[in-house]
Amino acid sequence: MSTPPPPSQPPAGGFGAPQDPPPGGFGAPQNPPPGGFGAPVPPPAPPSAPPVPPAPPQQPPAAAPTAVDGGQPAYGYPQAGYGYPQQPGAQQPFGPATTPMHVSTTPESAGGAGGSRGGGDKRTQLMIVGAALLAIVLIVGGGVWYVSGDGSGGGTHNSADPDPTGKPDDKGQASVGGSEKVPANPKSKTLLNVPSPAPEEQVDVHGSWITDTTYAKSDVTKIVGYNLVDGGKKWEIPLPANVCGASRWVSEKKTAILFDEALPTAAKKYPACKQVGVIDLESGKLLWSATAKSPTGGDAPVTFAEVTISGQTVAAGGLSGGAAWNLTDGKPLWTPKVDGEGCYDLGYGGGEALAVLRRCGRSGNQTMLAQALDPTSGAPKSTYKLSPGIEWAQIVSTKPLIVAANVGNTAKNATGVSDLFVVDDAGQLKARIGLSSGNYNPQCGSTEVEDCTHMVVGNGKIYMPSYEHQGQSAVGRTNEIVSFDLETGKQTSDRADAGERYTMFPLRMDGSNIIAYKVPPYDKGGQIVSIDGKTMKETLLMENPANKESQRAETHYSTDAAEYQYHNGKLFIARPYVRKPSSSAGEPDYLFVSFTAS
Repeated sequence: MSTPPPPSQPPAGGFGAPQDPPPGGFGAPQNPPPGGFGAPVPPPAPPSAPPVPPAPPQQPPAAAPTAVDGGQPAYGYPQAGYGYPQQPGAQQPFGPATTPMHVSTTPESAGGAGGSRGGGDKRTQLMIVGAALLAIVLIVGGGVWYVSGDGSGGGTHNSADPDPTGKPDDKGQASVGGSEKVPANPKSKTLLNVPSPAPEEQVDVHGSWITDTTYAKSDVTKIVGYNLVDGGKKWEIPLPANVCGASRWVSEKKTAILFDEALPTAAKKYPACKQVGVIDLESGKLLWSATAKSPTGGDAPVTFAEVTISGQTVAAGGLSGGAAWNLTDGKPLWTPKVDGEGCYDLGYGGGEALAVLRRCGRSGNQTMLAQALDPTSGAPKSTYKLSPGIEWAQIVSTKPLIVAANVGNTAKNATGVSDLFVVDDAGQLKARIGLSSGNYNPQCGSTEVEDCTHMVVGNGKIYMPSYEHQGQSAVGRTNEIVSFDLETGKQTSDRADAGERYTMFPLRMDGSNIIAYKVPPYDKGGQIVSIDGKTMKETLLMENPANKESQRAETHYSTDAAEYQYHNGKLFIARPYVRKPSSSAGEPDYLFVSFTAS
């Protein structure tokens, strides 16, 4: 989650100190390039990184804060005007499963090496007929199941992974296949585009969740739920103040938010973020809200920076303390322990397990601890001490525990992470993955603990995009999704190509498959693909309209900061901040846009 607006009394020089927003505020649309968004402009110069990134050195590397949400042109602007032809051999995504199956009719397939032995032609015909019948049997209910599996599962899961199928085990292994069904026609249409509110001052609207029936989005002083059939408003939860944080996780169709102690006033423009609450995404109700007192004493409520969920535990943390509650009834569970070493919980990571980054020591001599916690009691189950000098870190995954850090400021290309530390159940370092070569493009923020995107864990690996580079086409950029083995820390041979003039990044796991979003060039719509975790072959799940209005609406978001949710043929792209535009660009400004497969 990007850095929120500054509180009224931030720690000196510390996290949350007031910052000057960029023109138009964080999350506001940027000024369009000459000719408007989508107009042809020269492509950037090709980087030195090759299309297939080499394995990185196992050395510490560094990072910069992630970009905030704002308007950006799409990839792939041509040099020679509209309609510039692609080069031959461009990588194309796999078509929908309704594409006619191809059965080889070579002599080898008909009757083995050396040709048929009297029944080859009949056998080939039977194979074709059988394949066709199989396709007809599979195309039931308007779509095709391209993987096997019973779709069962349960537990906590990412809101971007609303179906709990594919829950990883202790080694991060995911179940076989996935639950996403290939639509009969992946060509999508607009479901609902909601105009963005335009407050005079920037307002945090973090929070975007999806279930089987509902898409919910934070708005100014409210949370709104929309049905997935036609996008109509389903419910609205009024809040006494603005949202200042949101969990990325959903458990039992509930999620957690943070909201300010009051609405802004002229005397206090930035109220403190002190309230935690749980909302029911089906009924549209705020089930409970609470505050927590500082563990060092005093009656002033703790100021929070982020909140997460693991199972039945809601945990919120920040520089001034943390606390945990029961998801269902809001009963307090525990607060971090105070010791003589000046330790405090910086923030928590949720999902399949609960983990914390704990900072100890005095300024100038601080150390970071990554701990797996018992979610009910808050007691540490294991502890890993990060290398001296690491002042900020993020939790990428809690099961297995993976910590990201910008070691020695060696991260390149503003990714925010130079190294990943894979920690086992005993708190021992299992593998260290170096990313400082600049060939990879995960995204991590600078301060908040659960603020990494473009990385997903499954199949005993961690998947991420390579950094964009020049493709075979004379215009545009492209990249790949690659992976690292969590046991060895080394890059695998996995590679899924975005295709000419597209770039892509992973959104979530679907069983053993990877769901990824493809950022389109100026004359195409974005795509959602499912990538087979074994073969890395892609199956097209959705292709959005390429008309000017739809394409500009879809690409008017920063891919490093926007909230992407895909489930059952529905895609939502939303802003984390809103503010009145600094100038009239003439383009519609949306809180979120959405698409539905036909």
